[in-house]
Amino acid sequence: MNNTPPASDDLPDAAATPADDISAQAGDPNFMASLARGLAVIEAFSPQRRQMSISQISQKTGIPRAAVRRCLYTLAKLGFVSAEDGRNFALRPRILSLGHAYLASTPLAKAAQPVLRDVSNRLHESSSIAILDGDEILYIARASTSRIMTIDLDIGSRLPAVYTSMGRVLLAHLPEDEREACLGRAKLIQYTAHTLMTVEALRAELARVRAQGYAVIDQELELGLRSIAVPIAAPDGKVVAAINVGLQAARVSVVEMEAHILPVLRDAAAELALLLA
Repeated sequence: MNNTPPASDDLPDAAATPADDISAQAGDPNFMASLARGLAVIEAFSPQRRQMSISQISQKTGIPRAAVRRCLYTLAKLGFVSAEDGRNFALRPRILSLGHAYLASTPLAKAAQPVLRDVSNRLHESSSIAILDGDEILYIARASTSRIMTIDLDIGSRLPAVYTSMGRVLLAHLPEDEREACLGRAKLIQYTAHTLMTVEALRAELARVRAQGYAVIDQELELGLRSIAVPIAAPDGKVVAAINVGLQAARVSVVEMEAHILPVLRDAAAELALLLA
């Protein structure tokens, strides 16, 4: 069995494409389909597919080749993409400006880095902070001591919320209707023999996470990887993010994580909560 989480390029053919989402808005007179297509083209690029042809982007997004070509032409004119060989397009550094405004204006993202560095220095393990974005978690800060996963993780990386410790913390604290909607949309993929594979099992696990105040992922997303996460709450009590530590399963047991790492994470989450006030 291949235990590496699939790249977004490798989703099953039955998965909804951006074109499907755009088509679903066809009756809304205020919806700009052209803008949506342009954003979908940008989002088609990934660490696994840094360069893509018009045909590859069209296949991945479901957007017709002619529309993809126009989007790329416009993005190239604005300096967001380029194709040095005239065929394979890649994002240009200017694309960072689209996310910079968000990160610069988010108190948590600005304050998190020194706190994460302190956590990693104390534990000698990698630590991260993520928010919930749809059905995925989005990394907004990270302090890495070593690479523990077969995929690279950095600011801007995404992973499925239901199969990550930070994702489960964030899902567990959603209102019940939103949580159930996420579970209803969840793609149940057996990454390893430990992966929870039913909505009922995931629902029970989220209830446990909410009750105990933290989540542990024990080799569900990748063999040999364990992680533990706690919520970060705003002054009004609403959970806005999660902080975690990921480590090699062979070195630290779940019991040891709960005894030695969990208190450090809770201290860090409390410090970050004060900075949000």
